[in-house]
Amino acid sequence: MTLIVSCIIIISSILLKRKLKIIPKGFQNAVEYVLEALLNLTDSVTQDRKQSKKFFPLVATIFIFVILSNWIELVPGLGTFGINRIHDGKIILVPFIRSSSADFNVTLAIALVSVFATQFMGIAAIGFVRYAKKFLVNPLRKPYLVGTFVGILEIISEIAKIISFSFRLFGNIFAGEVLLIVMLGLVPFLIPLPFLFLELFVGFVQALVFSMLTLVFMKMAVTEASH
Repeated sequence: MTLIVSCIIIISSILLKRKLKIIPKGFQNAVEYVLEALLNLTDSVTQDRKQSKKFFPLVATIFIFVILSNWIELVPGLGTFGINRIHDGKIILVPFIRSSSADFNVTLAIALVSVFATQFMGIAAIGFVRYAKKFLVNPLRKPYLVGTFVGILEIISEIAKIISFSFRLFGNIFAGEVLLIVMLGLVPFLIPLPFLFLELFVGFVQALVFSMLTLVFMKMAVTEASH
């Protein structure tokens, strides 16, 4: 499913680029609306258009990829066809195909890209030595040991970002997938509709949260420790 989502984004981008028009219509109009909204949202965080242009490609890519990965779980039949296996005396369905965001490997990979890109942006903006001062503080400087302790907390927080990013996205989408399967199994008509709309909303919110947190962390990374 990750490959399918990636192919959808790449092929759509190529087709869009070949058919660009000065006056947008249809698909181009929709894409420009989404990208312009994301760029304006990026500007509201950075307060600097030049800086926004540096962050925007990664932030927009994460948003588009994650939201498509989240919404693809709503495709009929996805996650409902598989093999029944017995585990602890219970019959469990192991699906052939699942939403990519419902797999922890995928969410962890996106989280690693986000966090490492943030470090790269910080080093590129203010230099390796000044960026390292956020984490490595001389314990002999006043107030003694406080700066070093804060630096250690900063290191822990960077590791925690990977955990929080990956588990938040995985937990919400996996739980939603399970909920849909259960509801469709119990009442296949009408009743599951509110849950489908709920998953559309949750998928959008999770994509927005992931991309916006990435943006905020990048903005913090390019700011020197003294500020």
